[in-house]
Amino acid sequence: MIELGHCQSRGDGRRFCRSHVYTGVVSDPGGLTMLGVFTMRGGHLPENPMLQSLHNLRKHLLTGVSFAIPFIACGGILIAAATALAPKTGGVADFTHAPKLKLISDVGAASFTLMLPVLAGYIAYSIAGKPGLVPGFVGGFFSGQVNAGYLGAILAGLLSGYLVQLIKTLPVSKHVRPIMPILIIPAVSSGVIGILMLKVVGSPIAHMMSIASAALRGLSTGNAVILAMVLGAMIAFDMGGPINKTAFFFGAAMIREGDYRIMGACAAAICTPPLGMGLATLLRRTIWSQEEQEAGVAGLAMGLTGITEGAIPFAAADPLRVIPCIILGSMTASVIAMLGGVGDHAPHGGPIVLPVVDRRIVYLAAIIVGTIVTALSINLLKTWSQKPARDMERVA
Repeated sequence: MIELGHCQSRGDGRRFCRSHVYTGVVSDPGGLTMLGVFTMRGGHLPENPMLQSLHNLRKHLLTGVSFAIPFIACGGILIAAATALAPKTGGVADFTHAPKLKLISDVGAASFTLMLPVLAGYIAYSIAGKPGLVPGFVGGFFSGQVNAGYLGAILAGLLSGYLVQLIKTLPVSKHVRPIMPILIIPAVSSGVIGILMLKVVGSPIAHMMSIASAALRGLSTGNAVILAMVLGAMIAFDMGGPINKTAFFFGAAMIREGDYRIMGACAAAICTPPLGMGLATLLRRTIWSQEEQEAGVAGLAMGLTGITEGAIPFAAADPLRVIPCIILGSMTASVIAMLGGVGDHAPHGGPIVLPVVDRRIVYLAAIIVGTIVTALSINLLKTWSQKPARDMERVA
């Protein structure tokens, strides 16, 4: 039993409360007890520290994602357009005789590079206000330098925001207080975050990548299905981050050794996260916000050209549901491609490399099935998690 605030009696004997979504037990005067998730309108969050913390964390992540989405979309579209229009040499875009397309590709790469600082900076801004911007941007920049990817940027943003909040609570002289937000806080917090990202985060990630590469080489001589599942999971897990790059570079290295199956499995897995999330927003528009639907359209465009980062806005906003679903879809696509004997002669993925792929029908089938698995699984999870709230709202 929990105590509900702002409760009123209804004419039919039931009670209702005005608040946000939370879980609890309600007993009406007739003795009927209901357990579930309640969606209330107006009022305040329940006095539950855990729910309050989760609510705030989601708000901070969504703030960072909302600012990062235009950078992802811009970079993905420009790189995709330049790659698609550029002449091919050995199945790879060759910009040697296409300087204008190279320029477009460079602009897109710059947009992608800025995405991590922006994501981290505005997560910190959501937590600590303007003083959190500088350490957040610095931490996000170093996240790219140490190949920590978007997960490292999220960590940098959260650390920056909470560090600045801590510094704000320190007692200082009234003569120093005016320069705290514009000089002292940015300088101190940026120094701390920069050292943490370079000296604490960087080494473990580099070590992890070397261990992963060795493990993948061991799997390549054993069970092909297990290897395909591992590759698919790694490709999807951090969407362009260090784990993704470990699997990708392993596939590229196998091309040089004449084994095209590894890159074939990776190529099918690379595009399913953005394609699956984009398809999900088209299949069930009612469970996705307008901003998410727009990100889904951009994700479809990036997925078609093999840019896994198109799924990052969804994963950053709702990692506990999105990441398992995209991993499942990528694993499915990778296993189908491996079993079907798909070979990719170019170090890239998505439908854009179809001209240099062996067993093209199987390759397309792997991408389609993986995309559908991703879309259906995330929509089922979101629908299932939102159903109790809708049911209790109708009851109330």
